[in-house]
Amino acid sequence: MKMLALTLVASAAALTATPALAAERPEDAAAVAAQETYPTLFAEEMARAETFVDAMMAEGITVPVPRDPGGGYTHEQHKRNYRAMLLAGQLYELTGEQRYFAFVRDMLLEYAELYPTLGDHPARANQNVGRLFWQVLNDAMWMVHAVQAYETIRDDLTAAERQRIDDDVFRRAADFLSVESEATFNRIHNHATWATAGVGMTGYLLGDEELVQKALYGTAGDGEAGFLRQTELLFSPDGYYTEGPYYQRFALLPFMVFAGAIDRNQPDLEIFEYRDGILEKALLTTIQLTYDGYFFPFNDAIRDKSLNTAELYEGVAIGYAVTENPALLDIARFQGRTVISQAGLEMTRALDAGRAEPFPFRSLLFTDGPEGDQGAVAVLRDGTGPEHLAVVIKNASQGMGHGHFDKLSWQLYNRGEEIVRDYGAARFLNIEAKEGGRYLPENETWAKQTVAHNALVVNERSHFYGDRDLADLSAPTQLAFEAGEAFQYSAASIDDAYPQDGVAMTRVLALVEVEGLSQPVTLDVLRAEGQRNATFDLPLHYSGHIMRLGFDPARNVAERPVLGSGHGYEHIWVDGRATPDAAGSFMTWILDGRFYTYRFVPTQGMEVILGESGANDPNFNLRREPLAIQRVDGVQAATFVSLLESHGLYDGAAEQTVESDSQIAALRHHRQGAYDLVTIETLAGEEVAVAISWDADPNATHSATFEGREITWQGYAARVVLTGGE
Repeated sequence: MKMLALTLVASAAALTATPALAAERPEDAAAVAAQETYPTLFAEEMARAETFVDAMMAEGITVPVPRDPGGGYTHEQHKRNYRAMLLAGQLYELTGEQRYFAFVRDMLLEYAELYPTLGDHPARANQNVGRLFWQVLNDAMWMVHAVQAYETIRDDLTAAERQRIDDDVFRRAADFLSVESEATFNRIHNHATWATAGVGMTGYLLGDEELVQKALYGTAGDGEAGFLRQTELLFSPDGYYTEGPYYQRFALLPFMVFAGAIDRNQPDLEIFEYRDGILEKALLTTIQLTYDGYFFPFNDAIRDKSLNTAELYEGVAIGYAVTENPALLDIARFQGRTVISQAGLEMTRALDAGRAEPFPFRSLLFTDGPEGDQGAVAVLRDGTGPEHLAVVIKNASQGMGHGHFDKLSWQLYNRGEEIVRDYGAARFLNIEAKEGGRYLPENETWAKQTVAHNALVVNERSHFYGDRDLADLSAPTQLAFEAGEAFQYSAASIDDAYPQDGVAMTRVLALVEVEGLSQPVTLDVLRAEGQRNATFDLPLHYSGHIMRLGFDPARNVAERPVLGSGHGYEHIWVDGRATPDAAGSFMTWILDGRFYTYRFVPTQGMEVILGESGANDPNFNLRREPLAIQRVDGVQAATFVSLLESHGLYDGAAEQTVESDSQIAALRHHRQGAYDLVTIETLAGEEVAVAISWDADPNATHSATFEGREITWQGYAARVVLTGGE
């Protein structure tokens, strides 16, 4: 790995001589301003910016004394201010219109009046307290935007104006973020990414080598903290960000914008080549971790975040300016948005020139951890376009404070819908009426708990018993991954999610093509082995309306009992229970005109619990969502074998229903020595086996006998056609 020297090669004079902060490589400003026509996307973005800034100017400059938490008036006004300043500064560079210059200048002079009077924000909670905002993170976000705006006008200010804004806004804010908030600044965390970016860009603009040094290498200057250390520890070698895709999207903006400033001011550091091009990998991985534009919502994710966010408009533009990757143009076309910077201009020119190529969404494995040895996230995809089939398998590490207790969990998407769900965060972002826009109490009692995910629960207690410090010490082991044409799978294990119970679990999730079926089926084989008898629960959180049950549950129609008393079980209403037989172990639901059948192999005494989230929720904070739990009680080991099949169509307008019943006749599980064999038989007589050796050697050859037939395969797992088909 290429290392950067822990000293700056640029002097303060050199820093002053090249103060530009924008991530793009600039053209002559006069030439840009003289540009008469712009690419369509850029022109639309410019018009959008003009509309917003002109409206802000018409309202007059308002810089309120901070008072409110997220979602409150003062919080939102300061956010609008930093956005307006940045856009106005960019419009000033593009048009040369003095009204934009005056708006940014006057706004910053108002902040120069306010900032020296500020102490701790009055709405502080359990977060690190800010000045302008209730938490220091938002102050850092303000700084990142405001310093870019300041760069566009600083040279045109009078000496007195420049000194006033330098000293009473940016030096004070930089001191607050780096010195007064040192604990946050030196963390390996997205809050620190924003803080180091704001302080570092301020250092470049003001020619302050000390600020740049702090930002790059931490307040101690030893490289154990700071921006560069974050690129080393927060991303895996594949560019996966340990807190998950939602926070990867959020952190991407300061990573990319500050990297652009470093590239401008200290090109010898080769920041975009650092660690084998980790920032470009991070951008591409961020995009790969989406379905139909929306980020996979695991960990503390807000589910409505997509590629259409400010962070990705900026990141895609900067990424294209640095790499000229034509696939990024396809993402910009999907977004239909850009940024009015030089990077945005270059990108939209290339887009108009027809240089875009389809972004290659495909099955991929993204390792987790700085060295790639802390588990992984596997994405299996079948088909292309916004309605393709995708399985997301979370075998990753805890993800720090925003992580959930959901080892070896999974989700499934099809036809633009999330079929097997992850709850994400229990939070109404910036809606003041709901805990001031902060995380709800149920984020801890439900959303983070294992039973709220599609992961194995032992004795109704969450992984690591809900102890984050314990969870941070461990991660799953990614055992195997394959993305073949007819068979794709991921295998992973973890043996210390329940250290007191000594339970080890291994899970294989696969997309399996079966002749005659319109789409591959999703096969799930989970083995759990403990040291004493226990209760094993395997939840499935699904989207849709139940059409048919193969079993007849004892229904709770007058009263809904609660399933348990802690670790999320207190939030589950029980609608029914059943002990299904082999023929009736399935349920079918419908979503958006498509039918889904969940089929499983019952073991001795297995119970199925049908339920819904929302119990013990007096403030109506939780979404009401259905789930089904396979439960095996009083055993030392259990193997769960399940399959999800997508089939048929329902068209209410045409009053037409096609194949509303499952096309699978039987799902069987056979244990032979160390091997597991799962057979899938269709109504048409096609039969496919999935053979699992649990042997990580990809070159090892295995064989087993099934119903008088010998099955031979190589490696960890394989698909074998038994009858019909190929």
